[in-house]
Amino acid sequence: MDFAMTVKTQRLALVTGASRGIGRHIALGLLDAGHNVIAVSRNSFNTDGLSPSQKSSIISINGDVSDHLFIEKLERQISKEHGTVQILVNSAGVFGPFALIQNTDPYEWARTIIIDAIAPYYTVRYFLPAMLERKWGRVINVGSAASLHTPGPLYSAYGTAKVALNQLTRQLASEIAGSGVTANVIHPGEVQSEMWVDIQTKTAALGKAGNSQQVWVDWVDETGGDDPKKAADLVLKLVSADSDGVNGSFCWIDNPLQAPIPSW
Repeated sequence: MDFAMTVKTQRLALVTGASRGIGRHIALGLLDAGHNVIAVSRNSFNTDGLSPSQKSSIISINGDVSDHLFIEKLERQISKEHGTVQILVNSAGVFGPFALIQNTDPYEWARTIIIDAIAPYYTVRYFLPAMLERKWGRVINVGSAASLHTPGPLYSAYGTAKVALNQLTRQLASEIAGSGVTANVIHPGEVQSEMWVDIQTKTAALGKAGNSQQVWVDWVDETGGDDPKKAADLVLKLVSADSDGVNGSFCWIDNPLQAPIPSW
């Protein structure tokens, strides 16, 4: 089913990390489906190539999602100027340090946890009340299959953050069950995003120490990776009425390169 063609109600969506990578594809997918989008990121959203109607339906706001004071101010600003955010997509993320725990930079390790796991708490904390009041909302957190695999060396910050994001989503889902608001995690697939390039560079720099990760990097490189548009399609599916009963789930894109594995 083409969910971009089945939207009947225009909603206000907020996408973090929207200026690039998977976040940008999700923002564009929501735009194509007729929603209004607030694109939040450190850098401005590039509107080159968008139609006039799309340009009028997207608002780019620069800021640091790891700063809860910025998120609090952002919610007040959007509520006053644009209304209630009913679709919240937490896509901002970093891979963080790629090293054994004893060799990691404490600041970079903690920063990864804050951006990947705590920032979604901030956005939910401030944008959820209005969703509950409207009795309709979607919280969609961009996770990773790395949170489901047996832990391996070198990416402890990223893996820990994504596991925490899973649990945050499940906690939230249990609190809002039956409210008309849902919360889910998505795995966007093995995408050749800017984060993948970062991992590729860090893996190459490690030499033999990065051999285990090199297998994954080479696999994504050889296959071309998953189409990032699939992540946008999955978001549209979760936003549709067909997913009203989906809450607290770990969701996979259609036909992913990596076969889905069990979650909770």
